[in-house]
Amino acid sequence: MPSIATIRLNPNDNVVVAVTALEPGTEIVAEGITTRDAIPFGHKVSTKPIPRGTPVRKYGQVIGVASEDIAPGQHVHVQNLAFSDLREEADAAPVFEAHERPRTFLGYKRANGKVGTRNYIGVLTSVNCSATVARHIAEAAEKSGLLKDYPNIDGIVPITHPSGCGMAVKGEGYDLLTRTLWGTGANPNFAAVLLVGLGCEMIQLARFKQEYGITDSEHFQSFTIQDTGGTKRAIAEGLARLKTMLPAANAITRTPQPASELVIGLQCGGSDGWSGITANPALGNASDRLVSLGGTVLLSETPEIYGAEHLLYARAQSPALVEKLRARITWWEEYTAIHKMEMNNNPSPGNKAGGLTTILEKSLGAVAKAGTSPLVDVIEYAEPVKKHGLVFMDSPGFDPCSATGQVASGATMIAFTTGRGSAYGCKPSPSIKLATNSEVYRKMPDDMDLDCGTIATGGATVEEKGAEILDYLLAVASGQKSKSEELGYGDMEFVPWHIGAVM
Repeated sequence: MPSIATIRLNPNDNVVVAVTALEPGTEIVAEGITTRDAIPFGHKVSTKPIPRGTPVRKYGQVIGVASEDIAPGQHVHVQNLAFSDLREEADAAPVFEAHERPRTFLGYKRANGKVGTRNYIGVLTSVNCSATVARHIAEAAEKSGLLKDYPNIDGIVPITHPSGCGMAVKGEGYDLLTRTLWGTGANPNFAAVLLVGLGCEMIQLARFKQEYGITDSEHFQSFTIQDTGGTKRAIAEGLARLKTMLPAANAITRTPQPASELVIGLQCGGSDGWSGITANPALGNASDRLVSLGGTVLLSETPEIYGAEHLLYARAQSPALVEKLRARITWWEEYTAIHKMEMNNNPSPGNKAGGLTTILEKSLGAVAKAGTSPLVDVIEYAEPVKKHGLVFMDSPGFDPCSATGQVASGATMIAFTTGRGSAYGCKPSPSIKLATNSEVYRKMPDDMDLDCGTIATGGATVEEKGAEILDYLLAVASGQKSKSEELGYGDMEFVPWHIGAVM
């Protein structure tokens, strides 16, 4: 057994977290209690009597109320902890200090001044009906050896999705999908994009190009299957178009670029009781380091800040940003109510098995990814990032969908914490996996990039691991492959957020 049995996260907490599985009758000397139940790894144990209806506190914040009387030493989880609307008052914004020395990475400088970490060519689709053709174009290009003379190109990525028709041609759903499509195509990790349509869909290529000011060039080409003469001819046409785009894309090489040009999407999935203690605070430390270098970090997953939004309000640079974020929270409350759901439907079964009981507890840990820097902007899903620093992007809590929006907003990398072992990758923006506990790091060594579980056992500090994460981010940004890239993840993870009626 480790030298410590539990971790206390705040002096005001009435629960502590088990560092290892604890048997009934285990004495926790530091807390002066003896366990009454078996306490699984990463789960909560009460340190004092908690009467029914009174708050349970972790991180110094309310994570719910006792649904029955809880005695010291009891396992605190779904059987005796319930969701609550209670909130602690937000403290003053944490002190943020910019202290990093200048850092650089090897990136691809684009004509518009943005900098990519990869050099892909995308085959974008306007509608589900052109998805097969897009995939065949990309597969044929790879199999034919078309790229053998173009070593600076990382690959050809089909960007397919299940929509683009059967929808209204105006309104929130249409705007959101087209914004996501073009935002992804405009990501600086793409050197060039080929847009393939069917021809009769709701998202018409001519209108789409006009709305986003796109013209055909060596970096952008488009056509429809119907105008080209069918599937086989469309695939041949796609290959011919790619051949005209490859030379210019290959001519771009990596050059030293300031770390301020990085845009990192922050994600957590398959969270557990350690997420808010190890990997998320470590990633928050790395986020602060990047922001101090002038870089940008994107916090998202609005349902997973629910219960911790007051901490972000305290860090907002202006009252207008507070109101903008509050409006998104209100929208989600109304949206879930319409569908006869509630915000506390999250956490997932896997989250609960890992020790998370309520959305409040999960959210308080999730917000730790954002470190301590001021909140400089709040943007809609897939809306372009315009400011450097900590930016909040509205999105669902479903990781692939949230990350898709971040990439469309301009994220050139994804930093993904996981306690249960999420299998996720992303093209065109590489994803790194940060294990919240050493067990999942040992069980999934081919998927996990860094082990943050050593923080729980005293093998590393949050600050040390934050520095390690930043170093690794810069290495991957410079071309080192992440674990998910080595496994070939990323071709199937484009998942736009669909809103509105399917007609």
